[in-house]
Parts: sequence; C-alpha cells; structure tokens
Amino acid sequence: MKHNALAGSFFERNLKYIFPLPAAVFIILLMAFPIVYTLFVSFSDWALTSGRPLTLAGFKSYIDVIKDSRFLNAVLRTFAFTFGVVAAETVLGTIIALVLNNDFRGKGLLKFLLLLPLVVTPVAIGIVFNLFYDPTIGFLNYILSVLHLPQSGWVTETSTVMQALMLVDIWQWTPMIALIMLAGLSGLPHEVFESARVDGAGGVQTFFHITLPMIMPTMLTALVLRAVDALKTYDIIYAMTRGGPGYSSETLNIYAFKLSFEYFEMGRSSVSLVFLFLIVLFFSLGVMKLRTRFEV
Repeated sequence: MKHNALAGSFFERNLKYIFPLPAAVFIILLMAFPIVYTLFVSFSDWALTSGRPLTLAGFKSYIDVIKDSRFLNAVLRTFAFTFGVVAAETVLGTIIALVLNNDFRGKGLLKFLLLLPLVVTPVAIGIVFNLFYDPTIGFLNYILSVLHLPQSGWVTETSTVMQALMLVDIWQWTPMIALIMLAGLSGLPHEVFESARVDGAGGVQTFFHITLPMIMPTMLTALVLRAVDALKTYDIIYAMTRGGPGYSSETLNIYAFKLSFEYFEMGRSSVSLVFLFLIVLFFSLGVMKLRTRFEV
C-alpha cells in the first residue's frame, strides 16, 4: 500500500511532464531519425543501380559531390535565388504593410486579396505561370508585342529562367511578409510617433529613425522564416522547369532530388542534403543572433 501511495504521489506531482511525454518523444524521433539516417547514408557510396548493399565509405561521397561542378553551381543558384526573392519580398512587403497600417476605404478587401496567393498550392501556381510565360501563346509576350518590345522565352531560356522563377516566388510570398510586418507595425506605441510629429520630424525621418529600428526584430523574424523556406524551394521550380533548361535553374534541392530519384545515388544525394541542412541551420542561427541585438 505504501509503494502504491508513493507511485501515485509521484505521478500526481509530475502530471505536467508525463502527459505530454509520449507526444514529445514521438516528435523528437520523427525529427531526429531522418537527420541521423541521412547523415549515416552520406558516409556511404550507396547507389541503388549498383546492386551493392549499403556500406560505409568515409568521405568519398563528400569528395565526389564537392568536385561536381553541378553541385557548386546549384549552391550558387540557391543563394542567388534566396537573396533575390527575400530582398524583394522584404522591401515590397514592408511598403505594403506601411500602406495598410493607415485607415482608408477598401482596406479590408485589399487585405483579403493579399491572402489569395498564400492559399494557392505552389504546383498550381507553377502551371498557371507557365501559361503566362509561354513563348508563343503566353500573356506576357502578348503584352510585350503590343508595346513593341522584345519578347522573351522566359523559363525556356537560360538567361531569364531564374529571374522568371523569382518573380513567381515574389508574387506568392510577398503577402506573407506584408502581413507579418503589419502585425509588427500595429503593435508600435502611438505616443512615440506623436512626439516625433510635435518635434517636426517628417515622414522619411520618422520611418528611418523610429519605425524601422522598432520593427527590426519583426523584420528579422520574417526574414528568417522566408529565407529558410526559400532555401528549400522545390515545388515551384520543379513544376515549372524541373531544373532546366539544361541545369540553369537547378538549385540544391532539385539537385538532391535528381540524384535520389533519377540517378538513384543515395549517398551523394544525402551529402547534398547535409550541406543544405547546414546552410539553413547556420543562416537561421546567424540571423536570430542578429535579432537579439535589436530586442528591447
């Protein structure tokens, strides 16, 4: 009886830890197992087409991947794509948020329209934009022809494919940045801006010396969320170009996918995913450390 009482007392004291424990263990295993297994496979030269079982080969796959010019170009494209879309989305999203932070007629309708790109699936967006970009029947080339401007192949030309993909990403995800920034702007104290107006500060001065420093933590949070997602962009690129023409739109995620499901080189594919994981991890930690400097 005493043992049962002690056990009952232990459970009663630790209910707040015991009840969520199964869910916490499941989530940890769900996150940890893919990472550990991918890291393990990356130290092998496992290829499904070879017919050989998985055997460890040290850093052979790492050396093979690093020597591959496709991998290095994919990394550069990943950084270029991420920097381009995040910079444009942050600037445009902030401008839209500043506009929506004022009261005007039709504000609710405009906010509703901003949500529409976020609820559409990326594959559907890719299909629709491929129709816009079509060199012969596309709407964009029709507009250029009406304006007597040179037409473009858009996603069918190596010189324009990345810019065309960036435009699609900017169209879809700028509203998310705008909504996050709008939430940050709506929480700023009005007294500071009233004092600035009394002191004769103009709109530009108020933005750069008061508004921008105060919303910088919110901006950095939005930047982290969007940049991490942009680094992993797969669906829009694959739906629109599959990494082509040639390899001109092949990012690190597309490169890893092709190694896995087209060439069946699981070891090299795992290496590229390890590099992608490290890029996302160090970028997130760096920006979050920067964010702490702006917190009050």
